[in-house]
Amino acid sequence: MANFDTIFHENSSEDDTDNTQTSLEYALNLPEPIVIRGVGNMTVFGLNCKYDTDFPSALHAKVANEEFSMTINQVNKVLRKTMTVNVRWWLCGCICCCCTLGMSLWPVVCLNKRTRHTINKVLDSENVNFYHKLGLHWSLRKQKCVSSNMMEYVLLVEFLPKAQILKPD
Repeated sequence: MANFDTIFHENSSEDDTDNTQTSLEYALNLPEPIVIRGVGNMTVFGLNCKYDTDFPSALHAKVANEEFSMTINQVNKVLRKTMTVNVRWWLCGCICCCCTLGMSLWPVVCLNKRTRHTINKVLDSENVNFYHKLGLHWSLRKQKCVSSNMMEYVLLVEFLPKAQILKPD
């Protein structure tokens, strides 16, 4: 009872380490990200021409099936528009590859980079407008293929850590 009116000053560095420990512990409890692989019949430099539209069971009660399929359809629409041009340039580049010492494949690399940039812009707008509010984050990531040693681009749906509203600042 004697210490009732006493104000204790804690060291701020100890407080910072406690905050990082609790945020680390909380981040470790997040579920595994959901990987959506390409299912198309054509892949150019790791980017597939179509992504799977099947609703993953891990997203039940997180997002509606309509929103999920709308996002996948937007990505597939970008791929449908750009992959035909990429394949044509790739074929022309392969035909002329010996004469140009491989420089004829450079337009395909630039077009593929532009396609990835466009998909990232679509996913960023979806994240800002909808998915971040639900605690989800979509991204296009390069991952190793399951069956071979090659790399492919996959859609990754990550779960964001929830803000601790009951913990004081």
